[in-house]
Amino acid sequence: MAAAACSFQAALLPSISHKQLQLHCITNATIPRKNASSTARATYKKSITRCSVSLEDFIGGDLVKFDLGQWLSDVEEHKALAIYSPHEGGYEGRYLNRLRYQGYYFLDLSARGLGDPETTLTKFHPVCPAHVGKQPIARWYFPPEVDYRLSLLPPDAKGLIVWIIEAKVLSKAELQFLAILPSLRPRVRVIAECGNWRKFIWKPLKEIAGLPATGEQ
Repeated sequence: MAAAACSFQAALLPSISHKQLQLHCITNATIPRKNASSTARATYKKSITRCSVSLEDFIGGDLVKFDLGQWLSDVEEHKALAIYSPHEGGYEGRYLNRLRYQGYYFLDLSARGLGDPETTLTKFHPVCPAHVGKQPIARWYFPPEVDYRLSLLPPDAKGLIVWIIEAKVLSKAELQFLAILPSLRPRVRVIAECGNWRKFIWKPLKEIAGLPATGEQ
C-alpha cells in the first residue's frame, strides 16, 4: 500500500529566508506489514525538491499584482506590447481593468478573420457578407475601425486600446504594422496576445516583430 508524506518548512524558521523555502517530500513509501520477511519490506525513498516561493504565494498572487505600476509605465513608454498569459486565462483581465481605470477605452478584435490589419484598422475596407448560395454576392464598405472608434471617444477619454486576441496567428509583417500603429495614431495603444506562459508577462511588440526599439536607428 503506497503512501506519501510531505512536510512543508514554514517561512518563520530562521534558517530559511522568506523567498527561498524547501519542500520535503517522501515518495514511493510503502508501509511494511507485520511478520513480513526482510525481502518483502519496502524501503523509503526520500527526495528533496527546492522551489522558489514569493510573497504572492502567501497573500493570493492571483488577486494582488505588484507589477501593475510597471505595466502602466510600459504601456505609456512602448505604446505597443505583446503579452503572454497563463493557459487557464483570467489573469489578463486584471491588467485590462487597470488600464480602464486610467481612462482608456477598448477595441477588442480577434486576429482570426481580421484580414489585413492596415486596411481594416486605418482605411475604408470592403466586406463581402455570406450569400449562402441564395442571395446575390454583395460588397459592403466599412469605415476604418480605429478612426471610427476614435471619433466616438468622449472628451475625457485618455485614449483607445486596440486589444488583439490570438495574435500568434499573425505574420511578422502584420505584427510590425501593429507595432507602428501608435506612431500613426498617437492616441492609440496596442496590446497583442502573442502566446502563453507560466505567468503573465509582456514585451515590447517591436522586439517581437523584429523592429528596432524606440530611439534606435
